Amino acid sequence: MKHLILGTAGHIDHGKTSLVKALTGIDTDRLKEEKARGITIELGFAHLELPGGIRFGIVDVPGHERFVRTMVAGVGGMDLVMLVIAADEGIMPQTREHLDILRLLGVKSGLVALTKRDMVEREWLELVTEEVREFTAGSFLEGAPIVAVSSRSGEGLDELKLQLARLAEQAAEKRREGSFRLPVDRVFTVAGFGTVVTGTLLSGEIRVGDELELLPSGREGKVRGIQAHGAKADKGLAGQRLAVNLQGIDLDQVRRGDVVVPRGVFRATRAVDVRLDYLASAPRELKHRATVRLHSATYEVPAQVILLDRDTLQPGESAHVQLRLKAPALLLSGDSYILRAFSPQITIGGGVTLDPFPPRRRRRGTEALQLLEALGSGDQQASVALIISESLLSGIAFDDILLRCGIPRKALEAALAALLATGEIIQMTREPRLFLAKEAFETLKRGLLNELKAFMAANPLKDGMGKEELKTRLPRRSDQRFFTPLLTAMEKAGLVVPDRDIVRPVGRAARPDATADGLGGRMAAFIAEGGDEPPTVKEIMERFRCGEKGVRDNLALLTRNGQVARISADLFYSAAALDGLREKLVALLREKGEIIPTDFRELTGLSRKFLIPLLEHFDSEKITIRVGDKRVLRRK
Repeated sequence: MKHLILGTAGHIDHGKTSLVKALTGIDTDRLKEEKARGITIELGFAHLELPGGIRFGIVDVPGHERFVRTMVAGVGGMDLVMLVIAADEGIMPQTREHLDILRLLGVKSGLVALTKRDMVEREWLELVTEEVREFTAGSFLEGAPIVAVSSRSGEGLDELKLQLARLAEQAAEKRREGSFRLPVDRVFTVAGFGTVVTGTLLSGEIRVGDELELLPSGREGKVRGIQAHGAKADKGLAGQRLAVNLQGIDLDQVRRGDVVVPRGVFRATRAVDVRLDYLASAPRELKHRATVRLHSATYEVPAQVILLDRDTLQPGESAHVQLRLKAPALLLSGDSYILRAFSPQITIGGGVTLDPFPPRRRRRGTEALQLLEALGSGDQQASVALIISESLLSGIAFDDILLRCGIPRKALEAALAALLATGEIIQMTREPRLFLAKEAFETLKRGLLNELKAFMAANPLKDGMGKEELKTRLPRRSDQRFFTPLLTAMEKAGLVVPDRDIVRPVGRAARPDATADGLGGRMAAFIAEGGDEPPTVKEIMERFRCGEKGVRDNLALLTRNGQVARISADLFYSAAALDGLREKLVALLREKGEIIPTDFRELTGLSRKFLIPLLEHFDSEKITIRVGDKRVLRRK
């Protein structure tokens, strides 16, 4: 079974609803007000099966100018349109506006139904038919079938069904791959079941039991039940009109314009980059920062127009623009939209969404226009490369690229593979998969190398810079997970030498031993003179009239060279003095088996200031092990 959506369009009182009833037997005007006034106010729905396995979901839209916003909500999912024109009146204002809307929203195929053929003479019908051919010239309905019908007598209905079946054979069904997306066009409640929403499934499949999210609100729920064309179903397919029973979402928590999607897959946006076709019928030029109404799928939201390469857009012109939305909405790459003016309330333009999650654009910037040209032309590899490049030093995740470019997952994988093979982009992490442009990667490498060289210049006595400290020097807008692949690349390029927990620039060897005539050598001699009771860091500073940083840098160098040993933050021993104390401790333990701190004090004569740090140091050397208040030799 091939599932397609057939929509009506046309001026008020041209017989759209009557024609749908004649075709299907279903009266789509369900409201008392609609029946009392004889006009369609809300969207109406019916279904029609034709030979050859064709099933249409029919959306009947209002024709009155006051309800154009409702009409737009019904157009979003149409595969074919039936433009209805009354033979006795011909082309009217809403006929023209509806055709503009259909073209801007990307409807590609359809036909014209000339209704009320029984109310006009043959000569008049021929004149109206010729008028319609001239009217549709240059549009997607140019050359489309024009079928004269009478809903009252049934004349022409068989021909209309035949032409619909021919068009349906050529029409492509909506994509069933990918995640489901159901824009809500009607909300009601059913006793014993709760909240029910209806809409046209734009993509994917939805099943009973699926976990769902309602955007833009983010409310979560579950699919409790599904009806397709009035019959209970276990799943709904792209292209079908569905009624979905929502579990966990109350009636007052959902409205027309919301979109039912899988939990955690999509997110709403507050800005989109688009291609805008500004209608030649627009009453005035469109200015930068003008406020308009944006319509897409079943919702409407105010938006500000940011002209990227000019200050005004003249009627009949097209341009790339950014639309900044006054409220969040779900728009994906490839989604069609229209713009309507606030005053007068008319359709002024529309087009296709190119980038649903753009950064704030710098006007007249060439980078943004290059990306939008690539997205609009369908150049997938160029689009992906430019999106990654635009992420600068932050990088971008696979899922974010997927949302922005609108390319199917397999095609995106192929584009990424080609870019990785040429080296234009770098994959920085495995999970999530984050990508950087080569230029940004090189910028980060240069930045880290400069940070390392600056550190070494400021700390001439250090062998290198701690890896963890260098990692913190990555720019804030970057990701610290990039550090390891950057360091690996710098090592392969011969720029740095990692050495355990430090890294140093190539050409910077480990510092030689401190010489006796240098400051470090004099500090080592001063410590050695202290013997078993060496000077503290503060005493060394006072002796050599040196700042704490200079003293500690020299002590760190002496420690790395093995000339002194660090016992605590403020206590350093010469190697000879520490060796002597270690030998005394081991001999005492072998004699007594175990000791307490006072035993070691009696042996060495040291005060607690030196005694406790030394014993803790020998514990850390794994010479001794503490058992309660006692210490014993650690077994080898």
